[in-house]
Amino acid sequence: MNVKAKAPWEPQATPTFWINHASRLLMRHFERRLRPLDFGMAYMPVAVALEENGALLQRELAERAHVEQPTMAALLGRMQRDGLVKRTPHPGDKRAFHISLSAKAEARLPLAKEALREVAERALQGFTDRERATFLAMLRRVVDNLTGLGDDEDGAEP
Repeated sequence: MNVKAKAPWEPQATPTFWINHASRLLMRHFERRLRPLDFGMAYMPVAVALEENGALLQRELAERAHVEQPTMAALLGRMQRDGLVKRTPHPGDKRAFHISLSAKAEARLPLAKEALREVAERALQGFTDRERATFLAMLRRVVDNLTGLGDDEDGAEP
C-alpha cells in the first residue's frame, strides 16, 4: 500500500495567515487610537454615513453599514450612550427616529478619521505608490473571490 504522507500544514506559509494577522494588528491599533475619542471601529461606518448624509433612519443606516437591524439597534444604543448620536422622533412614524451626529461626534470625527489614516499610513510605510496600488488591487481580488462564498442557503460553494 503506497500512501503518500501529507505535508504538515504550515499556516505561516500562506498569504491568508498574514492577511488575518495584519487585520488583527490593524484593528488593535485602530481601536487603541479611537478609544480616547469615545469611538470604536464599529462606529465609523455609521458616523461617516451621518456626516455625509445628515440625519438618517435606523434602517437606512443598517443598509449603508451592511448590518442587520438588531445589530444596528445595539450599535446605536452604544453610540447614544457614548454621546455620539442623538435620536429625534420621526414626525410621520411614532416608532421611527431620525439619527444624527451629536456635537461631540461632529467635533471628534475628523480626529478619528485622521487617527485611522495615520495607522493605515504606518502599515504601508516603505511601500512605493506602485506597490500600494498593486497591494490594493490584490486585496480587492481576494475579497471579490470570497464574496458570496458559502452564502447559499444550502451552504454549497459556488
